[in-house]
Amino acid sequence: MVAKKPRIVIIGAGMAGLTAANKLYTSQGSNESFELCVVEGGTRIGGRINTSEFGGDRIEMGATWIHGIKGSPIHKIAQEIHSLDSDQPWECMDGFLDDPVTIAEGGHELNPSLVDSITSFFNKLMDFAQGKVSEERLSNEEIEYCKFIAAKGFNGKLSVGSFLRQGLEAYWDSMKGREELKGYGGWSRNSLEEAIFAVHENTQRTYTAAGDLMTLDYNAESEYIMFPGEEVTIARGYMSIIESIASVLPAGSIQLGKKVTKIEWQLNNHRLLEIENGHETRPAKLHFCDGSVMLADHVIVTVSLGVLKAGTSENSGMFDPPLPSFKTKAISRLGYGVVNKLFLELSSTHDRFGISNEFPFLQMAFHRSDSEFKRREIPWWMRKTAALSPIYGKSSVLLSWFAGKEALELESLDDEEILDGVSTTISSFLSNSVSHPNNSHELCNGNVNSVESTNGRELKFSKVLRSKWGTDPLFLGSYSYIAVGSSGDDLDAMAMPLPKNGNYEANASPPLQILFAGEATHRTHYSTTHGAYFSGLREANRLLQHYHCNGSVLDNFCL
Repeated sequence: MVAKKPRIVIIGAGMAGLTAANKLYTSQGSNESFELCVVEGGTRIGGRINTSEFGGDRIEMGATWIHGIKGSPIHKIAQEIHSLDSDQPWECMDGFLDDPVTIAEGGHELNPSLVDSITSFFNKLMDFAQGKVSEERLSNEEIEYCKFIAAKGFNGKLSVGSFLRQGLEAYWDSMKGREELKGYGGWSRNSLEEAIFAVHENTQRTYTAAGDLMTLDYNAESEYIMFPGEEVTIARGYMSIIESIASVLPAGSIQLGKKVTKIEWQLNNHRLLEIENGHETRPAKLHFCDGSVMLADHVIVTVSLGVLKAGTSENSGMFDPPLPSFKTKAISRLGYGVVNKLFLELSSTHDRFGISNEFPFLQMAFHRSDSEFKRREIPWWMRKTAALSPIYGKSSVLLSWFAGKEALELESLDDEEILDGVSTTISSFLSNSVSHPNNSHELCNGNVNSVESTNGRELKFSKVLRSKWGTDPLFLGSYSYIAVGSSGDDLDAMAMPLPKNGNYEANASPPLQILFAGEATHRTHYSTTHGAYFSGLREANRLLQHYHCNGSVLDNFCL
């Protein structure tokens, strides 16, 4: 009797799933030790990576940046496949835009010195929270100051949001007695500084996917790791990385439109094994939305944390039997948020290559939502938007980021509502932009005119495109974060395979039936493509070690 080959089914054709498939396929040798299949519920590969085009530019609807290039495997792949250069313009092709123009609600352009002082203070607080306490970043005095702020509100569940707000309060305490500002239509000195501070808080919301920084755990923030070096975007698009990783897999090994509805597995050996073709037995059985089933020896689950949260909720039944409590508690405790990108194209009547002189890298300082001075015409879903800017210096495509409930609201609006809301907001900032000569040394740079645009022409948006990660049933959000009440230990629990035993004892269930990969299973690179990549390698290596395949070269990777 010919021994059957182990069958490995990978759920999800994103970065984690395809990396695992690539590793397993290229490591099994010429005898093809495994049957390997990737099932994907959607109609495309890539998962939360989705390169597109808009206004003649290449853009990313999902993952955008390589967060640090030194030692990055993603950057290495991009170099090897010559994906870092393109004749077509692409999003952030000139890196992060510098020299933002910060305007307070009502049209008051703020002096860079005021903005820079609050920005520098905010960045130092975040450096401390993230464990970046080298002498190059923070002086000893600043480190002790931050320690004092952290200790002031520490109760065992300190959030990044509360740490930042305690820092701002301490800053104001140290600045008591300053002269108040006048003539800014309801803006006090403190309210302006708070609004600038909030610009950076709202940027952090999009970095972390925590819709409210009060839910982002402070103690875990320093565990997050980025590779050193600059952050870059991929000229030929992030999908070029995905396509390269998938290219080594044989035809037919990726099946699209195969959404899994239930995963049956064996918690103990008292359960009957399924029979396939009258003679084969395998411990796991996958049910699909089209009514078909597939048996497997090992299943690598790479679905998003949002899908896992929905799948382990009461009466969901995604796993049969249900996952053990250590796994479901970790899934429940960890945070998972929504971040969406909004692209707008300026009317074609404008000079494409003069737009950098027409529309700035605009940072918007809003009044607090409870302020009596806020402009009623500005929709609530715009009020935590930190900035609007060209996607590169001379692009006619503008980009803004949204997080939390504002990001979800963006998904529910039609294009006309979005265009109207953005236009109304931008008009309130740019059309009446004014300087205040009596206070120009503190707040205004003195070169702002009362204009509809910097060249006197009216700004009009012709098209809009936004991502919709929150309502997409295949993702139900964007990426994970460590919420207050959870910890890095929960990420480790997410990565633990089932059953936990690793041998074939007489009364034990077959080991490694269900394995877990994806960005929400990596302790130090969660929320990133790096985390997804490393987790895919980890689970592939786990199975290779189990079957004693290429145990000495587990880090090799083929393109």
